Amino acid sequence: MPGSPKRSSLRRHPQGHTQKAYQGIRRMLFHNELPPGQKIAYRDLAERLNMSQTPVIQALKWLEFQQLVRHEPHRGYYTAPISIKEVQEIYDLREVIELDLLSKTIRRVDPGKLETLQSALEEHAAAAREVYLYERLLKDMEFHLALARLAGCTVHYQTLRNLFDLLYLKYGGTLLFSTSLSRADADHQALFKKIAAQESSAARQVLRKHIRRVKAHVVKGLKQMVAAPGRDI
Repeated sequence: MPGSPKRSSLRRHPQGHTQKAYQGIRRMLFHNELPPGQKIAYRDLAERLNMSQTPVIQALKWLEFQQLVRHEPHRGYYTAPISIKEVQEIYDLREVIELDLLSKTIRRVDPGKLETLQSALEEHAAAAREVYLYERLLKDMEFHLALARLAGCTVHYQTLRNLFDLLYLKYGGTLLFSTSLSRADADHQALFKKIAAQESSAARQVLRKHIRRVKAHVVKGLKQMVAAPGRDI
């Protein structure tokens, strides 16, 4: 991709101060402290993270490699602008991957796996009753990833994690206010019941409707945001 860092510098996960900067910037993206489409000031980030600019720049290179920020030659790094097309594509791919993994999970389900999934379900339900909106979004993701992990397909699972990164780090702050998390809790409950009963076809139907409903809700919210007067994104 244009402006991407040299692959040789990205062969391993960032370490030390760069790792600290990387995690700090990810948190800022998730909490919408770095809004979409804005220039990233190295000095400001370094001050906020209480470190020099060098690990911040190295962390931004890693985030660019993951397509979470973009680089413009001679101008610096920017947070990615909102792309409704990209969000639609992410949800479409999520549907394909999650439905495929769901079938495998149901074939492998046992009491231990059901207990794991129920714990993730209960944590999401508990978060849905709290006022911390970011925690709700995080627990929603963790439920879906717990369900996917039980299928035992490492590459599919990692791909799904990457899709959640794109959604929640590039659009997290905006998704929060356009997603019906209370409805998501009811969908998760219904899905768990179908999985426990090993009703594969019914479970797939619940999950498909859930993902498509959330997609429609999110896309509608993003379109309203983009069209809002004076909105600079």
